[in-house]
Amino acid sequence: MIRRPGLSARLKLTISYAGFLLLAGTLLLAVVWVFVLRHLPDDDPGSIRRRFGGVIIVGTNRTELLSGFAPAAAATLAFLLVFGLLGGWFLAGRMLAPLTRIADAARMASNGSLSHRIRLEGPEDEFRELADVFDTMLEQLESHVAEQQRFAANASHELRTPLAISRTLLDTARNDPTRDQGELIERLHIVNTRAIDLTEALLLLSRADRKGFTREPVDLSLIAEEAAETLLPLAEKRQITLDVTGEKAQALGSAALLLRMVTNLVQNAIVHNHPTGGTVTIHTEPQHDTSVLRVENTGQPVPPELLPTLTEPFQRGTQRTRTDEHAGVGLGLAIVHSIVRAHDGTLDLTPRPTGGLRVTIRLPGVGPSND
Repeated sequence: MIRRPGLSARLKLTISYAGFLLLAGTLLLAVVWVFVLRHLPDDDPGSIRRRFGGVIIVGTNRTELLSGFAPAAAATLAFLLVFGLLGGWFLAGRMLAPLTRIADAARMASNGSLSHRIRLEGPEDEFRELADVFDTMLEQLESHVAEQQRFAANASHELRTPLAISRTLLDTARNDPTRDQGELIERLHIVNTRAIDLTEALLLLSRADRKGFTREPVDLSLIAEEAAETLLPLAEKRQITLDVTGEKAQALGSAALLLRMVTNLVQNAIVHNHPTGGTVTIHTEPQHDTSVLRVENTGQPVPPELLPTLTEPFQRGTQRTRTDEHAGVGLGLAIVHSIVRAHDGTLDLTPRPTGGLRVTIRLPGVGPSND
């Protein structure tokens, strides 16, 4: 947008200060003038001797006093104007100094430098609050940009891996025509399936981040039962016991996304478990204005320092037990976190004292008017 050049804020404040001071001086001189006109007698020859509040004032006639008052008033107003401009310019500069620092920080941020902070000192006033909010915004923006850069680098690496494997297999088949084609096709099918799963996961993650879905009442208890039924063959293969408990808990959101969220949680709970004989518990319940979904599993102890990394993309939790055939693409909990955030909910990861992980999700519940 093209804007016409205008006066700076400092100059506007200077003119405002000077104008106010000049107006106040004019009003004061006007009061004095009225006072003189009221208490001086009409023009009389000779001097005037009158008493005001116990003080004897000696002067000439009204005409002579007024003729001397006008130049003095003009000189006073000129002094007030100059004093107001100089003082106003100085005061405006002092008042706007924090805004200058904020503008410099914003200019640096627009040029790509997000590490700069204002760190404005002084008392808690409007400028200090604005600077603190701006520093917080820069910190969050820097963190978000760094996260996006890591995500782009990891996604490029993950997508390049199956493509490189496919090219290697095709080169091998071309250089060795006698190679078993059935084995080659099977391996290519596995690699391509992994690439498709990764692409779909990336698309789902992007969709959840954009919040581009229709919201409707969804019963989390039914979603939990459907996810458990879908993953029952995997649980039976691993000799993992699936237990769904709780009661009806309705949330407002996308049924497809919430199903994917619960499915990812249950699959992770099965995969990151004991080799055999473990358990997975899925519990749902309403709590006040929220709907709670809790997934717990047995397994090896989870180091607390590992928890913050589990929801980052492509962090597979290498210190946790898993089977290779279900290692996934490293986006399981990242997708869960994104879906929870898109539904304005909270995600809490807590290590269980006896081993394994407890995942608690709280989503805004559906009020009586939405039932």
